[in-house]
Amino acid sequence: MRVILANILAIYRRELQSYFASPLAYVIAGVFWLLAGVFFVFFLSVITQQAANADAQGYPGSIDVPYQLLQSFLGVMSFIALFILPILSMGLYAEERKRGTLELLATSPVTNWAVAIAKLLAVLTFFATLVLPLLIYEAIAYSASNPPLSIPVVLLGHAGLILLAAAVLSLGMFISSLTDSTILAAVCTFGLVLLLWIMDSLARLSGPLGAVFGHLSLLKHYNNLSQGIVDSSSLILFASYIILGIFLTAQSVDAFRFQRS
Repeated sequence: MRVILANILAIYRRELQSYFASPLAYVIAGVFWLLAGVFFVFFLSVITQQAANADAQGYPGSIDVPYQLLQSFLGVMSFIALFILPILSMGLYAEERKRGTLELLATSPVTNWAVAIAKLLAVLTFFATLVLPLLIYEAIAYSASNPPLSIPVVLLGHAGLILLAAAVLSLGMFISSLTDSTILAAVCTFGLVLLLWIMDSLARLSGPLGAVFGHLSLLKHYNNLSQGIVDSSSLILFASYIILGIFLTAQSVDAFRFQRS
């Protein structure tokens, strides 16, 4: 067990260092922070103006400004992640295939599960470093509200964003293991995520089919967490997507090793 953990940690460090040494990663971070800042200021201005108008019309306190701001901001963050996450996951295995190092990984003493877990943890850690700075100016804005927004609600909403990212990155990692083209991996991952996204609309269908789509919808369960609702079914769904992506990735690398043998 210690050997496995040591191998996971070693691969995790190597992968994480590669992100912070990549110019593309800094471009992604800059674009992400810029868009996040612009949308946060936009929603802050719009919602506070709506609250001021409601007060002027004799409906004081009818709009919960900090809660509405959090909901709007997390909603647009999930939409931005739809474009950012496929780019982050596209090279997890595709680059290994392109450089010819995937065969070394497939035949190494390290299990495919350990490699997949380490790679997923590394890219998820990088995404988490993109999200953490957002909490700084959010905390400043929410602390100025009266009454201030509950800290657990804020943290739960951002934890939901991290879980959403983990699920998407895990599936994107599997797609990356199928090709040596990073562009193709990114496009296919985007298509898959978009399909999972629109399941929220398909969930409105009547009957058992709509219930199935509703249960599989990433967006629905993410919205539950962003609203401060802790639902075990949401946690199980995200965990299922994460484990499924890791499992399929390990099987894909096993198949690659079988083809090479």
